[in-house]
Amino acid sequence: MAAMTFSILHVLVVALLGVRILLRPHRQPESRAAWLMVVIAAPFVGAVLYALLGETGIGRERTRRLREVAQALPPPCVGAAAHLPDAGEGRAAPLFAVGYAISGYPAVSGNSAALMADSDATIASIVADIEAAAHSAHLLFYIWLDDGNGTRVAEALMRAARRGVACRAMVDDIGSRALVRGALWSRMREAGVMLRTALPVGNPLVEMVRGRIDLRDHRKIVVIDNRITYCGSQNCADAAFLPKKKYAPWVDAVMRFEGPIVQENQHLFALNWTGNGGDDITGLLVASPDAPKPGFSAQVIASGPTYSPSAVPELFATLIYAARRELIITTPYFVPVPELLSALCAAGHRGVATTIIFPARNDDAVVGAICRSHYAALLDARVRVFEFQPGLLHTKSLTLDGEVTLIGSANLDRRSFELNYENNILLHDAACTQQMRARQMAYRQQSREVTRAEVDAWPLRRRLLDNALSLFGPIL
Repeated sequence: MAAMTFSILHVLVVALLGVRILLRPHRQPESRAAWLMVVIAAPFVGAVLYALLGETGIGRERTRRLREVAQALPPPCVGAAAHLPDAGEGRAAPLFAVGYAISGYPAVSGNSAALMADSDATIASIVADIEAAAHSAHLLFYIWLDDGNGTRVAEALMRAARRGVACRAMVDDIGSRALVRGALWSRMREAGVMLRTALPVGNPLVEMVRGRIDLRDHRKIVVIDNRITYCGSQNCADAAFLPKKKYAPWVDAVMRFEGPIVQENQHLFALNWTGNGGDDITGLLVASPDAPKPGFSAQVIASGPTYSPSAVPELFATLIYAARRELIITTPYFVPVPELLSALCAAGHRGVATTIIFPARNDDAVVGAICRSHYAALLDARVRVFEFQPGLLHTKSLTLDGEVTLIGSANLDRRSFELNYENNILLHDAACTQQMRARQMAYRQQSREVTRAEVDAWPLRRRLLDNALSLFGPIL
């Protein structure tokens, strides 16, 4: 009797979850297949896993709040610098059109940028800009540590707040949990820095009922005086990154921008800030921009669980298919959807000099294994694969034909595609792209090239493990 009851429950769980998996919108076929495999193989464990990880909603109330804020916010005041969505410069026009379709920010001209030398130089520049701030300093980080660099930025904000600058700092509730619970966060509040946490977890059991709790705000945004903004991969922390120090140094790239693009990043910060309970800062969004100056076109591209579910893969695939001569990508986490892997292989097959650089040692062993499972396909398509040796290459960058650069927080993995809030800047400028390309070439010089013969020589157990784990890539 007990066996029959168990069997009936087994069938019911598989049937009910199977229907939900098949009917859930915006799921790719391979994701449905992976979840069905898990549920059929272990229905009760699979049910728990699906309850925790199977959906990509942040909760109805949060979704409603963010959408209301997005509708209420005035668009960024970029004045004459704004292009029409389809009126970018030459070959960049369709790229900017895709970005506009994703998050509604137009390409804007009249921008300038400088690539920061390294992580410490980035922090030093941010601190200097905060020290010089006259009106406002807004910072958002996924991870903010109370280490050397994290403390330097916090103390600069405290000094600025004491002299009357409106300082707002925001962190992800899970990514920066140690900071939020520590003394430095309290000191910042006491000094007058306005503080918020993104996607606060609260009671995990309650939040799991409302929405998936591991959907996080992975963005890194700094905006000073509506005049300067930073965009890149770096969190507010030392390169030594003590929580995972055995992978150090963490190697990042960040650009410092001036021009109308700043207003778009300010708008994105305002959406995050107000959408998570912060005060109204719409006055900064309608402030008249400075007089237009010569400069390149650029565009903020935001994505996340409340945006189009295919936004990030579409962006990367469009950029990859646009390459004619050269394509260079750096990313620490590579769990591609099929269309993205096909785009990379197609670039190699059609003669584009395609290079992709990964860290040799990945802080996520499963993601590292899944990444390696794709090496053979990439190498067969004449894509050159390199593994960075000195530390964890955390830079998320793409350069295209020496003319176009994408830099920001998004990885080429499922978390960035579906689960995390991300921010990137797409720019069209040969000089600025040359800076980024030179950095990528420096990474390559510190990397070891992977060959097809090497992959063929991997032990059978390694290939079996990597390929087996790749089956679960669609559900990570």
